[in-house]
Amino acid sequence: MKRIRLTNTVFEGLNDVYVLDGAADGADPGELVLVDAGVALPEVRAELADGLSALGHELADVDRVLLTHWHHDHAGLAGAIRRASGATIHVHEADAPLVAGDEDSVERLRARQRELFAEWGMPEATRAELVEFMRDHADLAGERCEVEPFADGDSLAVNGRTLEAVHLPGHAAGLTAFHDPGADESFVGDAILPKYTPNVGGADVRVEDPLGSYVDSLLRLIDRDPGVAWPGHRDRIDDPAGRAATILRHHVERTENVVGVLRESGPATPWAVSAALFGDLHGIHVLHGPGEAYAHLDHLARHGVVERDGDEYALVAEPDVDALFPDPGVDRVVEPAE
Repeated sequence: MKRIRLTNTVFEGLNDVYVLDGAADGADPGELVLVDAGVALPEVRAELADGLSALGHELADVDRVLLTHWHHDHAGLAGAIRRASGATIHVHEADAPLVAGDEDSVERLRARQRELFAEWGMPEATRAELVEFMRDHADLAGERCEVEPFADGDSLAVNGRTLEAVHLPGHAAGLTAFHDPGADESFVGDAILPKYTPNVGGADVRVEDPLGSYVDSLLRLIDRDPGVAWPGHRDRIDDPAGRAATILRHHVERTENVVGVLRESGPATPWAVSAALFGDLHGIHVLHGPGEAYAHLDHLARHGVVERDGDEYALVAEPDVDALFPDPGVDRVVEPAE
């Protein structure tokens, strides 16, 4: 396995594309398979082509692309790769319509975003700016392309290894890790990251119960306990279970902070809670901040700790926040990497 680092100035930072080439026995060259593809910008496509060239390949050589999820910085170049090579593009069935560019699915996503922006209490002018920002960056999604959907638990044979699709929704509805039990490693996309905690609530507004879904995914990753995780950004994670448990505890602390905001301020919108937690936000973070606040308020509402009245949430019970989350069963703390 080799890694190609791709520039990303819009989202999380450097993207990782993993190159799986060569049959396990070395008897033949095997398939050229990529995990993720990078954002659809000409300079990033050139970086991907240069990275493949350094490994003795061309874009036209790619046989398959395994996408961890639909976000543009992971799936944007999939269509261009398919056009250059005829590669098969694999993506979880929940994200397949967005990668394929299905117009109805894209419009439902945008409509749900607009609906939630209002529900979150986002000021009208800010809503308009955010919609314009996303419209201005729509080209990052890249070309429409035919995709091959897979489901949780499906096995993908790649050059003598078997990768199991492990569905880990939260950050995205179709986010999937590709787990290789033989090598004791997983390609995890944005399920866990070495420095940041993946956004929930704003990153994919299609996810029902975003925080609860993400917590379940963290527990599933902990239970899988791969020896190494290869994330969608930055460097490898040597203790994935420890990192997942650390992220879960982070969300416990953030929930305590949300309760503290409501205790101090009284009923508040997700927008107001976001401002108290994160301050002024810009660019794509205008989506992520209130989305994160909403995910935590929604989690509290599902446990009867807060009640929603219009676009405001009010504290109705003093919670034992720890009791609102499962015990990850892992005591190790893996601090954010630099």
